[in-house]
Amino acid sequence: MTTVPATATTSSPTVNGRVIGLAHYAGRAIVESVLTRYGLTFQQLVTLRPAAVADTPVQRDDLVRQVVDGLKIDPAEAGDAVEALITKGLLAPEASLVRVTDSGRALYADTSAETAQISARIYAGIPTEDLAAAGRVLTLVTERANQELAAVSR
Repeated sequence: MTTVPATATTSSPTVNGRVIGLAHYAGRAIVESVLTRYGLTFQQLVTLRPAAVADTPVQRDDLVRQVVDGLKIDPAEAGDAVEALITKGLLAPEASLVRVTDSGRALYADTSAETAQISARIYAGIPTEDLAAAGRVLTLVTERANQELAAVSR
């Protein structure tokens, strides 16, 4: 009798919430394992990113909004992430703005480089056209889910 390893599949599943969720949480677990070594949480990384890639300081309220929209969390939680990054010296407050510090920019670069290497291994060998199709589908799913969320939040 031949057995199929638990990680093997006999056919490709259709994309649905479960498949998307499993992929998300597997990837997030990898990112969190990297971030733990840097003393950072996933929410803090998501909060740090817009400031780290910006050429100028960002409006604190805009940063909180971006995190709320991206992670679907309460504004207070997003604000707490901003405050934690300030406390860690990764963001610096400037009136209604925050700017990434040199150590924040370096930490973002280090974590990004480390996770990019892992991502390269994960996506290796997947045809470009499959990745493009998955990107289009997931973008559409995200747009529709955001529309549904907006409708139930009214």
